[in-house]
Amino acid sequence: MRYFKKVIGERLYLSPINKDDVEIYTKWLNDYEVSGPLANLYAQTISLVSEQKALESLTSDGQNYAMVLHDNDTLIGNISLQYIDNISRRADIGLFIGERDHRNKGYGSEALRLILGYGFKTLNLHNIMLRVDSDNEIAISCYKKVGFREFGRRRDAQFKDGKYIDVVYMDILDTDFYRV
Repeated sequence: MRYFKKVIGERLYLSPINKDDVEIYTKWLNDYEVSGPLANLYAQTISLVSEQKALESLTSDGQNYAMVLHDNDTLIGNISLQYIDNISRRADIGLFIGERDHRNKGYGSEALRLILGYGFKTLNLHNIMLRVDSDNEIAISCYKKVGFREFGRRRDAQFKDGKYIDVVYMDILDTDFYRV
């Protein structure tokens, strides 16, 4: 079996990452549409060897999941809770959807709701934060839809496509999540 249904949603489920997916992750992370918004990851060269090392690290540590469609067990992206602080009950979140034909179909918001529910109900987190480039309006809209709120902005913090842009900081509390 390639994937395991750890957190199950309506159209997709979250599975532990399968390091055998190294080629598809390498393809995605060398695609500007995917990696451009990921802290200028596009400026780096992602080889099969470097991505294999990254996937080995992701599979052995933390809350890192493949986003997989129920219908045909198709891998569509990745979502993670990172920098988990169990004392302060906080974490950061990150995600991406790799294939163009799976974007703007609500999969991101469904995956966010799944991992937020898992983070708040199972891991007992209280505050989950993210950073997003200010020009990534689709992502910001998705985050707001699931209950994230902007709490700060770092001006001209990201150099991208020949210009500086702001980085937006957003978070959600467990109490916000249960209200949505």
